[in-house]
Amino acid sequence: MYVYILECSDKTYYTGVTNNLEKRLIVHKRGINPDSYTYKRRPINLVYHEIFNDPMAAIRFEKRIKKWSQKKKKALISGDLDSLPELSRSKTTESK
Repeated sequence: MYVYILECSDKTYYTGVTNNLEKRLIVHKRGINPDSYTYKRRPINLVYHEIFNDPMAAIRFEKRIKKWSQKKKKALISGDLDSLPELSRSKTTESK
């Protein structure tokens, strides 16, 4: 299973999970579903993916990332894992 992040043409991120990353990217790029988030935001670019052996772990991780701020997703994409805890604290502080 793959958890992936796409950067859309409007600079937003789309996070998804799939068992076939190559096929899923084709679907996003071709715009097969006009109701999908990425349809009007093409072209898209794969900026992150991670492989999971456990499908449930992949789904949990995808759901967690979807709740993250743009800054936190950027840190994950760039590999700046050390800043993730601080970005989480910042979001908690900002919401109070």
